[in-house]
Amino acid sequence: MNDKARTIGYWIATGLLGFGVAAGGLADLTRSPQVVEVMTRLGYPAYLATLLGVWKVLGAVALFAPRFPRLKEWAYAGIFFDLTGAAASHAAVGDPAGQVMTPLVLVAVAAASWALRPESRRLASAPKPEAEARAGEPALAA
Repeated sequence: MNDKARTIGYWIATGLLGFGVAAGGLADLTRSPQVVEVMTRLGYPAYLATLLGVWKVLGAVALFAPRFPRLKEWAYAGIFFDLTGAAASHAAVGDPAGQVMTPLVLVAVAAASWALRPESRRLASAPKPEAEARAGEPALAA
């Protein structure tokens, strides 16, 4: 994939993900009747929506903020945990397949965003083990 296509794919996936996470977070923060009904049906206390809402909004902000690659890694992890937990919760109470699949589709979008992110939004690579081993070896005498 060329750099231009990769960049376009990244921003499409990140835009969809960021919008979805931010919109979900704002809905959680407003404690709309629909959010409270779903949280209750899933067996969670209503106050959990506020906590999840704050985390979702902060995660969406982190995705779009320039720099801070470690913060982005944490945001992607949190989004993954939130969405897979939502899918598992819906499955556990016997909700229809669509309600289980929707968060899993967003997990796929998150994975695409993470995989396509540019170097400026990635953590620096760790040195390879063989490079570390060579760094500790004494130089050969000529």
